[in-house]
Amino acid sequence: MKQFFSTICLALVLGLSLPAIGQQSVRLLSLEDAQRISDAAEARARQDNWNVVIAILDAGGHLLALRRMDGTQIGSVDVALQKAGTAVKFKRPTKVFEDGVKAGNVHFLSLGIAAVEGGLPIRDGDHVIGSIGVSGVTSAQDGIIAAAGVEAF
Repeated sequence: MKQFFSTICLALVLGLSLPAIGQQSVRLLSLEDAQRISDAAEARARQDNWNVVIAILDAGGHLLALRRMDGTQIGSVDVALQKAGTAVKFKRPTKVFEDGVKAGNVHFLSLGIAAVEGGLPIRDGDHVIGSIGVSGVTSAQDGIIAAAGVEAF
């Protein structure tokens, strides 16, 4: 009976482990990653004396880092967060939505998204593990800064 119980327990443990064998592990965005991305984005902004807000979110859309450079309007905090949120939720750059609205797809605006450039997903291979949102200058300039941040990842 004892051997039977041990065999059953072993079978259960092995059976529960088998589905995990084929699963691919996905990297999580760390605070260190978020700081490195923010540092690179800020350095790019400083090259042209642009004052911006930089928001970094994890894969669940939770805030990891927020940086508001001196002199940046406070409204850019909300915009940067919305850009980062849009990029992580929809797994694409916010410029896609900006271009869509410019092409006449105004229904995008009813989604409560940021349809302006400056939000980018952060990827580990095919997986979106976070995002960056930048606001404070023109949307094209915000996009340049966000790209510099993602490049540092």
